[in-house]
Amino acid sequence: MRKTADGRLAFIPPMKPSLVAKPPEAGEWIHEAKFDGYRTQLHIEPEGRRMFTSSGIDWTAKYKPLVKVSEALDVSSAIVDGEVIVPDAQGLSDFGSLRSAITQRPQDLYLIAFDLLYINGRDIRALPVEERRETLAEIIPSGTRIQFSEAMPGDGPSVFHLIDQAGLEGIVSKRVGSRYRSGQTNDWLKIKSYAVSEFELLGVEREAGKPAFALMADRATGKYVGSAFITLNREMRERLWKRVQDHAGSAPKGMKRPATQWVKPGIIARVKHLRGEEDLRHASLLDFSEGE
Repeated sequence: MRKTADGRLAFIPPMKPSLVAKPPEAGEWIHEAKFDGYRTQLHIEPEGRRMFTSSGIDWTAKYKPLVKVSEALDVSSAIVDGEVIVPDAQGLSDFGSLRSAITQRPQDLYLIAFDLLYINGRDIRALPVEERRETLAEIIPSGTRIQFSEAMPGDGPSVFHLIDQAGLEGIVSKRVGSRYRSGQTNDWLKIKSYAVSEFELLGVEREAGKPAFALMADRATGKYVGSAFITLNREMRERLWKRVQDHAGSAPKGMKRPATQWVKPGIIARVKHLRGEEDLRHASLLDFSEGE
């Protein structure tokens, strides 16, 4: 286990799941709910406790209440991998409120712990994931703001269906027997749910030989949130382009995209996109209408 110059445990770059379209059906896997927060690494040592972001930045000062809660873990040393979240009124992780919670109400944060890399002087990354998680579950007391990410019973497709219906972000499937290896891996798979939302249409970007995109803004703030593929049938594409031409407008301040036909406010677009992302990802335009 690598140490820093002052003899402390060094940050370990996280193991990252690969994004796939469907959950695995063959083989043995552990399926967990995917939480919508900040990937975080908790270090427990005799010298004190520290918490790091996914890139290794020390955020101990930002997470003081969680650092205090970590004192309830009965270990002399450990490295815990997890996700810092803030729940909404329904108890679901609310990524949109996470930044403000960190600065204004850090006492509302939770750490969802899902892996253990080091414990009591021993590097256990070479152990199978199921053994690491079993040890992790044993050291986390109940009733605190550090919680263990429980595996969900059932096969991948069934678990994903339940998660999708519950409005959660998706699942992470981990291959039974896999070791912890920093970086991207196919031993952990990320399967995300889709949501359908309404956005303000800013314009349509069309370049010869390239797919057409619809540029979107948040309806409440007017902030640009990304683009969506235009996969409409021919009739709807022609109707969309006529609507865009009839409502031609100027580019929003600060946006320069020469191939875009901008539109005046008032066209509302229904977009299918990955749930739990700050901006649109894997998005496609489903329909459009005049705003109210």
